[in-house]
Amino acid sequence: MLSRKYVVKTQVLENYGSHCESGKYADGNHQWKVKFGDDYIVSDLNSPADAWAFVAAISMSNTIDYKEFPTTVVTYDEWLAELDNIECKQYCDHILEAAIEVSPNRLLKKEAA
Repeated sequence: MLSRKYVVKTQVLENYGSHCESGKYADGNHQWKVKFGDDYIVSDLNSPADAWAFVAAISMSNTIDYKEFPTTVVTYDEWLAELDNIECKQYCDHILEAAIEVSPNRLLKKEAA
């Protein structure tokens, strides 16, 4: 099976209540805010589910302060088509520059070194 490139988008939540208090629900001082997320360009995998699971493995955070988790996955070509529909070229350039390129093959090579 040929590998494809995918883009997995993540969502971040930040708990403002944990900055000066415990941030726990039980204490009544949780204050979760929806924040930014990242776009991960994933190569060397064969299915959207594989890309989703890979990004979850390398990016997921689940602490009292911060949570990041994958929300959607699209093919790389679909992602580029989405960007083509955005009128502001500077914003598109920013999205392209900010995207994080990952591959399980590159991670395996780093671990072996």
